[in-house]
Amino acid sequence: MLIVIFLVFSLFYLFVINSMTNALCVQKEIPAERQPKVFRTINILLTILLTSTFVELWFV
Repeated sequence: MLIVIFLVFSLFYLFVINSMTNALCVQKEIPAERQPKVFRTINILLTILLTSTFVELWFV
């Protein structure tokens, strides 16, 4: 049950953060060729954060 709840939370969280990242790119007028790198960096960092949080919840 913990896995399902955490996956739903994670997907929602990634969606919200990606929406905010898109708003940041528009507001700061980041060039279109740099936007994929910004999204990739933020998504990798969020994946690391969510994975470490899941491991902490699962094993502690």
